[in-house]
Amino acid sequence: MSLKASFILPGRNPDVLTCIANLSNDEVFTPPEFANRMLDTLAEAWAADNGGANLWADKTVRFLDPCTKSGVFLREITTRLIDGLVDEIPDLEERVDHILTRQVCGIGITYLTSLLARRSLYCSKHANGKHSIARSFTSNDGNIWFERTEHTWDNGKCTFCGANQRDYDRGEGLETHAYAFIHTDNINARLAELFGGNMQFDVIIGNPPYQLNDGGGSGTSAAPISHLFVQAAKQLEPKFLSMVVPARWFSGGKGLDEFREAMLKDDRMRVIEDYPDSNDVFPGTQIKGGICYFLWNRDQRGDVTVTTHDKGAIVSSATRPLLEDGTDVFIRYNEALPILRKIAGRGRRRRRCYCHSRHQTLKCNRKTRRPFGLESTYHGRTTQVRGDVKVFEAGGYTFADQRNTSGWRELIDEWKVFIPFLASGSDSFPFHSWSRPFWRARYCIHRDLSRYWPI
Repeated sequence: MSLKASFILPGRNPDVLTCIANLSNDEVFTPPEFANRMLDTLAEAWAADNGGANLWADKTVRFLDPCTKSGVFLREITTRLIDGLVDEIPDLEERVDHILTRQVCGIGITYLTSLLARRSLYCSKHANGKHSIARSFTSNDGNIWFERTEHTWDNGKCTFCGANQRDYDRGEGLETHAYAFIHTDNINARLAELFGGNMQFDVIIGNPPYQLNDGGGSGTSAAPISHLFVQAAKQLEPKFLSMVVPARWFSGGKGLDEFREAMLKDDRMRVIEDYPDSNDVFPGTQIKGGICYFLWNRDQRGDVTVTTHDKGAIVSSATRPLLEDGTDVFIRYNEALPILRKIAGRGRRRRRCYCHSRHQTLKCNRKTRRPFGLESTYHGRTTQVRGDVKVFEAGGYTFADQRNTSGWRELIDEWKVFIPFLASGSDSFPFHSWSRPFWRARYCIHRDLSRYWPI
């Protein structure tokens, strides 16, 4: 079989990496179609920054996948470069060898995935084997590096990734899941050690592991780690960085608050492709909050283009700031921005609130606990006496003497909307931020109803 034939045969049979991508796993494999979507986004940004130049026709550009699993990113990059460099390097064998030895590199996350990635990229688990399509490698690994890395323990936790020593201090027969890219104090020195001191990467792209069990609670708690890959990649200062990560960083949460703040203040974020339902990208998986991929451009600053996808269709797309004026959170849905701006007073005059004489936003007219001074254990009388007000409770209401109340008494006679603390917790999409609200007319008091009202 000729070398050229080996590159045209994949269309003959289903792509094995598509099948692997459908497996449910904490370390989610990337479907080839999705990897190509990310590469299209990258190529468009490269052309915009380089006078329309074709990224895949540049033999000097270097690519790194720092969390290689199936090798799909490296394989698809190589396929594009083979087509793009045909004029620059006409001989196919020479062109393939140049690409594989000088342009594409990866770091395996486990021993098994490193073998899989080499098989995807070199057509052989040994880069210098007789079946390898690369001809200049002298080592089995080629440019897909993997060596067993150990955690650094301190008081039962890894100082780099937070892994629990009880779960991950393992023998030689088991993977440590201590990923080399994030287990170092100096990522630049680490990369120089792996690939040579002159190996500056222009593009870093990949789908990092999302989380590790940190031993919290009953032992099922999981600490996010994908953000550690993003932070390490930025330190290498590539021209472009693109990664698939859980979208929960939009709102912060466990271990992500500082990362969220840094991301939202980074005006080099140029593209966010948002998939609120992870099944749209990874069939058979349920990643709470969905997933997204982003494109970061080292040399260009400005607003970000946010595109929301649902069931294969684009729901909305808008170029806007990551942070709206006066906010400290990312507004995920483009459709919400006009509402926010209107509430903030940009579209019309703000309503007068009860607690201030000047005009304010709605947030100064809300109360979450004991707005009328009644403890959560309070239980009123079952019969009404003149002057009593209703106290709504789970399953009904009782009555209380208005003199026993305190706080926002001026709101007793007003309409009020009650919203529970938490949503249903359902894993189904669309995810609910609120449970069903309800409202009551005049002469009713909220008795910390959020903990009693059925969700």
